[in-house]
Amino acid sequence: MYGRKTMKGYLATKGIRACHMRVGAAMQAVRPHYHEGRQRGARNLNPVPYRAEYFGEKLHMDQNEKLVMFGVTHAMAIDGYSGKLVGHSTMPVKNNLVIYEEVYRKAVLGHGLWDQVRTDRGREFYLCQYVQEKLAGQRYCTARPSFLQTPSTLNHRIERLWSEVNTRVNFPIKACLQSLTDQGAINMEDDVVKFCTSQLACQVASVGLT
Repeated sequence: MYGRKTMKGYLATKGIRACHMRVGAAMQAVRPHYHEGRQRGARNLNPVPYRAEYFGEKLHMDQNEKLVMFGVTHAMAIDGYSGKLVGHSTMPVKNNLVIYEEVYRKAVLGHGLWDQVRTDRGREFYLCQYVQEKLAGQRYCTARPSFLQTPSTLNHRIERLWSEVNTRVNFPIKACLQSLTDQGAINMEDDVVKFCTSQLACQVASVGLT
């Protein structure tokens, strides 16, 4: 069962406008055991309430590889206080330079330097973390570490967006490409086919993500 925000977004695509409280109440009434499970999971993963005091305090970055078998990887960055999506990119494979140029650098040039960058423990954010550390003295608040690496379960502020991206963008594309593979129309073992599939899928996925 999807969460309240994802369900609200889905209803909006169907032309149905409803506030979060009404959607949440309806979901609780229809499937109370799913609601209890979501509440219990949220308490286990996040026993201490998340808090960001101002825009620019925490920048959350993460990548999505649901389509990596077809040469598509997403990277996004959001502000922890407002939830505003401040940078995103779609690439064939996760790449330090692309993530730095198209996500982190774009976000900083557009909105200023964040006090802290929060990522998972993947190596694809090393360049962003290096630059963040080099610029650490220019931050508004220098008391906290310039970047923080945590397990994905603790980088929940951005992880919540991926369910909507998967539902609206990744899974429909994956179903089409998997069907073509099963029919023998494309052979992902062929490097030329793999390259062409990746180039086309990245463009389609980028439009959907935008």
